[in-house]
Amino acid sequence: MNLERIKEMYNFTGKSVVITGGAGVLGSEIALALLGCGANVSILDINPQAEHLINSSKDSKGKAVYINTNVLKRESLENAANKVLDTFGKVDCLVNGAGGNNPKSTTSSEQSFFDLPSDAMRFVMDLNLLGTILTSQIFGKKMADQKEGNILNISSMNAFRPLTRIPAYSAAKAAVSNFTQWLAVHMAQEYSPNIRVNAIAPGFFLTQQNKFLLTDEKTGELTERGKKIIDHTPMGRFGYPKDLLGALLWLLSDDSKFVTGIVLPIDGGFSAYSGV
Repeated sequence: MNLERIKEMYNFTGKSVVITGGAGVLGSEIALALLGCGANVSILDINPQAEHLINSSKDSKGKAVYINTNVLKRESLENAANKVLDTFGKVDCLVNGAGGNNPKSTTSSEQSFFDLPSDAMRFVMDLNLLGTILTSQIFGKKMADQKEGNILNISSMNAFRPLTRIPAYSAAKAAVSNFTQWLAVHMAQEYSPNIRVNAIAPGFFLTQQNKFLLTDEKTGELTERGKKIIDHTPMGRFGYPKDLLGALLWLLSDDSKFVTGIVLPIDGGFSAYSGV
């Protein structure tokens, strides 16, 4: 991350930003970038390892707090919202970063689509879609009261082109994109045109979740799935977490104040390439 260059372009001093899934590979990069730009960041995650971000942020302009939160439980989210308001007095931006897949909802040579367990698929749908909706309800209400705010959802390339093997995750992310557009219209028309809702759709980034689907654990070489992705990505590589930051900071800043209801691909050209 070229933090000095980012700080020159974006100043979030005094802004209160909430990030769900803030302890993850992508979420932590987002949190550290916003902290470096002066934002006060509330990291909401069910994983207590998020505490390490607090130590990493001590030299940042902004202040960070970690709040143990389950995005599928309304009471947990309400408790988190109260702590954010007690600590920072307001919430300017919400990044809905909590999400992921479950291996049990993934088809394979050993597990056919017809045998995918409903509880595993329900978990994936709930985590990605319901977790986004519930969090937007709790923190969106605060923004409605303030008459301003900014919500950024995390969609996926799966929302544009469903990938093989992961039907629940693909369907959930497509629903997140649709919900983003619905909520953008609803908030602007019913509460305030100063409340914006957008999403980014990352392409293929190596994370702990997908690393060994795309690369061989022993050799580090690309798997067949990884090769197909690279062959269909005009830029010829996987994304780095820092590749998300320019688009994300732009959408959270006043530079994009007339932009709402979009889903922005960050994919190295994957969605533009027909394969020919």
